[in-house]
Amino acid sequence: MNGTVNDLAMMGATPLFLSAALILEEGLPMEQLGTVVASIAAACDRASVALVTGDTKVVERGRADGLYVTTSGVGVVPDGVDLGPERARPGDRIVVTGPVGSHGVAVMSRRAGIEFDADVVSDSAPLTEVVQAMLAAGEVRCFRDATRGGLASVLNELAEASIVSMTAVEADVPVLPPVRAACEMLGLDPLYVANEGVAVAIVARDDAEAVLEAARSHELGRHAAIVGEVGEPPAKVRLRSGLGATRPLLMLAGDQLPRIC
Repeated sequence: MNGTVNDLAMMGATPLFLSAALILEEGLPMEQLGTVVASIAAACDRASVALVTGDTKVVERGRADGLYVTTSGVGVVPDGVDLGPERARPGDRIVVTGPVGSHGVAVMSRRAGIEFDADVVSDSAPLTEVVQAMLAAGEVRCFRDATRGGLASVLNELAEASIVSMTAVEADVPVLPPVRAACEMLGLDPLYVANEGVAVAIVARDDAEAVLEAARSHELGRHAAIVGEVGEPPAKVRLRSGLGATRPLLMLAGDQLPRIC
């Protein structure tokens, strides 16, 4: 549910209505189904959206990995909101609304049965209120939720769409300490790990600080940070290390995490 809500929010829309279709494998325990349905209800309530329609299908045992849920949503874009991945301009700042990597690490560690000293939990959350606060604070060129492929892949997509270069500063990218430790143990780069409650925004330079403070005023954006800037063409993305050296930050090749959303 949060994924669909955030897809709408990234376009500047206010999410209003959702649909949900459930594909159930024969023999699915009712307790598991009940947990999923309760989670859906809680997510809709938190995001202030109405679940208005849906469908249910049952397939043969072994054909659905237990349960699939597919969702779609409808929202309204207010007058005056104009967002698009092609709108990035040299001098713009790159803002992330929260620490990266938490969702993917949480899912992968549980699938692998790995436990850490500190609890690593998913960041899944609806970002509508954070996005709306940022839009009210200054000129945001575009938003993108950093799901599959993480922050690095999003920056590559935006650079290609706007035909600009982008430079991210490694030390400025927020990563929670338990997530960083888990990535080191699993051999992962947190910049490529999936998120479900983190947005990337390209913001006009003169409005960057105001937009950042607006994000930080919300609980879900309290760790927001300016992590880089947009440069001149050609379209390429670089990462500046703590030593000042830069290296290419390429699009993710392959999948670190099997598709779950």
